[in-house]
Amino acid sequence: MIETKTESIEDFLNTHINHKLMTGVEDIVRAAAAAEITPRFRRLDAAEIEEKSAPHDLVTVADKRAEEYLTRELAALLPGSVVVGEEAVAADPASYEAIQGGAPVWIVDPVDGTRQFVHGDPGFCTLVALALDGVVLASWTYAPALDEMAVAVRGRGARLNGEVLHSGPPAPGTDLRVAHSHPDFTNDEQKRSLLGLRTDGVAPRPCGSAGLEYLGIARGTVDAIAFGWELAWDHAAGILLVEEAGGAHLTRDGVPFSIRGGNALPFTAARDADTARRVAGLLAG
Repeated sequence: MIETKTESIEDFLNTHINHKLMTGVEDIVRAAAAAEITPRFRRLDAAEIEEKSAPHDLVTVADKRAEEYLTRELAALLPGSVVVGEEAVAADPASYEAIQGGAPVWIVDPVDGTRQFVHGDPGFCTLVALALDGVVLASWTYAPALDEMAVAVRGRGARLNGEVLHSGPPAPGTDLRVAHSHPDFTNDEQKRSLLGLRTDGVAPRPCGSAGLEYLGIARGTVDAIAFGWELAWDHAAGILLVEEAGGAHLTRDGVPFSIRGGNALPFTAARDADTARRVAGLLAG
């Protein structure tokens, strides 16, 4: 069963994840941002910002329209694929179940870091990942206000603006720089787990955009993350980016994070496997 699934994934990689698809997606992501996100950056009206079910969980007209753009164009680029987007799931929670299915699935966060976007901070990005059978095969992380595009393909590495990314281990003798879930988005049990980061040799701080924190790990400016939620649009692109840059990810019970859910939370992703094990141990302890 595993062998058949692996062969299927390998066949899909060899058949579909080619230069044409990679550049096609990059063009679509850039175009969506240029049409729907960048023109609204630092120009949003109050009426264009809404609060979702949780306090401080914001959505804007840019999120909605960029996701509509991405959904239309990505589905057309790869016939037979489906799209799971953050805003579509907010409207129809059942649509999230497509991640469990057998069709290729685009996982989309049109504006990751909406709070930053709303406040005029350039630390936001658009996240797109392509997955099959729960395995992320390719990802795109685009920060339009920073002019940064990071791409990754399973087994083929990761690049930022065309330059190879290699995370490498943290510098010895320095405190680990760990970005963690904001308290507003953690339950009591997760808060207790995150307290494990408050120890000698660790410098924890609340996270910003999840996608840009993952990029920070891949480029070596962040040592690890510790997140208490598992919604795939926040993590799919970044998990592959970190893997392909040489990093690793583990849940609190010591197994790799799965985009299909059911993870022991909080989980970590880190610049190397040793750091991932160390942070996972702190979260479990």
